[in-house]
Amino acid sequence: MRSPLLSFLLLAATTTLAQPPINGPMPGYSECFGTAIWMQCQGPCSARLEYRPEGGDGPYAIMPTKIGDPGKAYAMTFDITAVEPGRTYEYRVFVDERLLVTPEPLFFHTQGLWKWRSDPPDFTVATGSCAYINEPPYDRPDGPKGPYGGGYTIFNSIADQRPDLMLWLGDNAYLREPDWGTWNGILHRYTHTRSTPELQRLLRSTHHYAIWDDHDFGPNDADGSFINAALTREAFDLFWPNPQGHAPGTKGITTSFSYSDVDFFLLDDRTERISAKMRTSEPTILGDAQIEWLIQALRYSDATFKMVALGGQFLNDAALFENYATVPAERQRIIDRITAEGITGVVFLTGDRHFTELSEMRLTNGNMLYDLTVSPLTSGAYAPQEENHLSVPGTRVAERNFGLLRFTGPKGDRTLTITVHSTEGEVIWEQRIKAPKK
Repeated sequence: MRSPLLSFLLLAATTTLAQPPINGPMPGYSECFGTAIWMQCQGPCSARLEYRPEGGDGPYAIMPTKIGDPGKAYAMTFDITAVEPGRTYEYRVFVDERLLVTPEPLFFHTQGLWKWRSDPPDFTVATGSCAYINEPPYDRPDGPKGPYGGGYTIFNSIADQRPDLMLWLGDNAYLREPDWGTWNGILHRYTHTRSTPELQRLLRSTHHYAIWDDHDFGPNDADGSFINAALTREAFDLFWPNPQGHAPGTKGITTSFSYSDVDFFLLDDRTERISAKMRTSEPTILGDAQIEWLIQALRYSDATFKMVALGGQFLNDAALFENYATVPAERQRIIDRITAEGITGVVFLTGDRHFTELSEMRLTNGNMLYDLTVSPLTSGAYAPQEENHLSVPGTRVAERNFGLLRFTGPKGDRTLTITVHSTEGEVIWEQRIKAPKK
């Protein structure tokens, strides 16, 4: 089996590359005046990116050439700033001065100016967690159902839905025992995952955002004591062109962004974590600084919906595994502060559990709080036995799946429609949440 880091195939001396020697390219964050395009060569290379408005026949804007760095697994990000709001751009990539040919044209878009001008734009977000890609020499032994990973065609099923963006909810790569002890091991795991052939179309077809959970942070159930957290943070930033801002006063990967009339808060449930198994330390999942930032940011937000992305389940009241219910005082503290501040429209987006479900809680002030868990994408699925008293009947799914979040409707009458889809893209269930009246 050829390593993704081996030099790419020698091609005939032509001006185009018909077989992409790269992973991606992949659009990252999207703002009014900027975006980022990530790509990874499969060996030593130079790369150049050119772009222009969609449908235009004028000259391309040319980005400076980048040289692949073996110490960064030949991964690189082009930060594009000479763009206008609300535009779609076509772009092309040259690798070693030869044009990269992809099955579909390459596009990215910038967010438009709509506030005080029009109704908020409708848009769709794809989401999911737990993407295990088999590599037999380093995998856990096969179980009675065979290899732990599978169903990679789910990535094409997501791309078929043509979402405006994809939000990855953690365990987006699974570090194994040989990986997490060294930088080259961490890079190997990220590269192996990102090289999955079935993943390439999804990478190219939309903008991507991500958080992490234990398996892309470190070992299983890792907490803030993990010795190589700085290395896995560097790898996360190398492979995910997330928003450029960082939550003030916090450590780790915590950030946020706005899209149309929705705010997204991307949390870090590992960097400050103190295990609930500790006897002489107060357990925590987010830590004081991150909680304080989150509550302030939620209170400041005037978004119709406030989507809080977190690695593990928040509302599930079964105190087992890594559910937030295992740290009940901190969980209740967050709920109480959301209630006391009168914050509305909060939906947690969570992963980790290898099953999907929607949970809901009516707060003491009458407002609703939701938690949509979407898992797994390609990892082994799990049929939970615990009783979650907050689970919405009919929403538990014990098979590989992904979610779509559609935000639609005029200002003042917005709706979040959640659909959960099978590996093949078929709808398993649908739920609608009306935006609270302001």
